[in-house]
Amino acid sequence: MSQPYQGRHRNVSTRGRRAHRSSSGLTKAIRRPAVTSSVLLAVVATTAAGYQAADERQTGAAAFTVSTEAIAQANELADAQIEDTARLAADRNNTNASIAAAQEKDRVAAIAAAKAADKARREAAKKVAREKARKALAAKKQAILANAQADPRAAARALMPEFGFDDSQWSCLDNLWMGESGWRYTAENSSSGAYGIPQSLPGSKMATIASDWRTNPVTQIRWGLKYIKSSYGTPCGAWGAWQSRSPHWY
Repeated sequence: MSQPYQGRHRNVSTRGRRAHRSSSGLTKAIRRPAVTSSVLLAVVATTAAGYQAADERQTGAAAFTVSTEAIAQANELADAQIEDTARLAADRNNTNASIAAAQEKDRVAAIAAAKAADKARREAAKKVAREKARKALAAKKQAILANAQADPRAAARALMPEFGFDDSQWSCLDNLWMGESGWRYTAENSSSGAYGIPQSLPGSKMATIASDWRTNPVTQIRWGLKYIKSSYGTPCGAWGAWQSRSPHWY
């Protein structure tokens, strides 16, 4: 029986079909891993996306949390800065107040010191003036007393303040001793023995003032004024008593 002709490439189609089949299997085998890989990649991508979303949510939450903390920190810093500023301002105010108080204290002290110094100067000047006036008066009085024999009236008027008598008593004293002795320091009552300007009886009583009672009008006047003060209080009191008596005496 004759067989169909098989060309030289008779196995080509068979191999081709086998190859095709093999190729189809290989393709299927390759495709399965590809599909699996695609699915895996999709799952991985989905999972990654989930993780990414979760990470993004966490990152967003973290970012939100950090932002809140930053605001809180900023507020704290601002509050601290405000407190520092207020404290510094208070310190400056206290320092300025202390400086002002010290300056005011110094000013008041300087004014007080100036017033005290001025008062001391014025008092010193017054003291010098008083001392100068006292010395001048003493010198004048001494000159008057030195001239008492020539002007016993002036001597008596100069001596009156020593016994507390002012000028209002002068006219009474002048009249009294004019009536007694005529203001003569050598006047002597021959019958009674009264002597001098005040007509001391006896004249030796005036030695209680000084031993020169016979010749010194000042000694006589001092004794007479002392007697008037102790017996009548004032020259006008003595003058009134003298006038009321006859013959006159005091």
